Order: sequence, then C-alpha cells, then structure tokens
Amino acid sequence: MAVAKRLGRLTADCCYFFLCDVQDKFRPSIRYFPEIIAVAKRMVDAANILEIPVIATEQYPKGLGSTVAEIDTGKAKVFDKTVFSMLIPPVEKILDDNAHRKSVVLFGIETQVCVQQTTLDLLGRGYDVHIVADGVSSRSQVDRMFALERMRQAGAFISTSESILFELLHDSKHPKFKEVQAIIKNPAPDSGLLTKL
Repeated sequence: MAVAKRLGRLTADCCYFFLCDVQDKFRPSIRYFPEIIAVAKRMVDAANILEIPVIATEQYPKGLGSTVAEIDTGKAKVFDKTVFSMLIPPVEKILDDNAHRKSVVLFGIETQVCVQQTTLDLLGRGYDVHIVADGVSSRSQVDRMFALERMRQAGAFISTSESILFELLHDSKHPKFKEVQAIIKNPAPDSGLLTKL
C-alpha cells in the first residue's frame, strides 16, 4: 500500500506564524535586512488580519536589542531566549496546549542557525514547517542557500510569502481577502534568492 505524501496544506485555524529574532543589532550584518523586515512585516500584518497566532523570539535582547520597530508585535507572544531554537519551554507549552495547530510558517534570521534549528525541532515534533524563503536571510548567502536546502532535505516546505498568504486565503471570496490583498498588492522585495540560479 502506498504511503500518502505530505502536501503541507495550510489553513489559518491550524497554523502558527513564527517570527525569529528580527532584531536591531542584526541590521548592519544581515544581507538584505531591509527586505527581510518588509516581508516579516507583511506576514505579521496578514497574520493579525487572519487571526493566526504569532510567536516571536528575541535572541539575547539585552545585547542584541528588541524586535525592529517596523514590525508590530503588539498581538504576538514575544519571548527572550539564549538558545538558538525557538522551541523554548514557554513556546513548547503553547504548542502543547493547542495540539490542533500542526503547521508553522517560519521567517526571520539567521537561516542557518536559529531558523534551521527551530525547523529541525518542529519537524522532530511532527509539525509541518513552511519556510518563507523571501523572509529569511543570513550574513552569508552561502549559509542561507545551503540552510534552505538542508531544511528541504529534512522535510520542510520552502515557499514564498505571497504563495503562503494566497494559500491561506484559498478563495477570492474569503471575507478578509481585500484586507490581505492590500498588503500583498505590491510584490515582495527582491532579497537575492535568484542569485542561486
């Protein structure tokens, strides 16, 4: 008997958005940082419209600062951490308390460290993980590209912000379509992904 292939379908009532460590001190060192902020902002804004819970982390904020001011985390649950994975005890508790949510849309920095370790931890717990390719970056684009490949090999879905948001809407008759459409009417900024081709 054939095993059913995981398709990674997304619905707003069964997923989380994870915003990983988009902090001020990384501004000078992360390639395409303004573009990553723009994509992260569109994802968080859309999550708020679609009532998708947002979990955000800040890596050692005492030294690295808070989440950038451009992203409104007012409705998000924000946690400090020193480990690289976002799966710290308070985040694990949220996941455990909401077992019906089995998908995570993940974006932020750095691709090869915190994003990758979070992905592997989530996959290990049986979650579908969707990496927003235009919403992750690193200091080195070599690290970024190989981390995306590593996560794909491990079973994560690699997609774009626009593709994910349209999948969540599913239908132009969705009651919040026009609100989300206003966010994505302009294409996501170029964050250097095509340099791989």
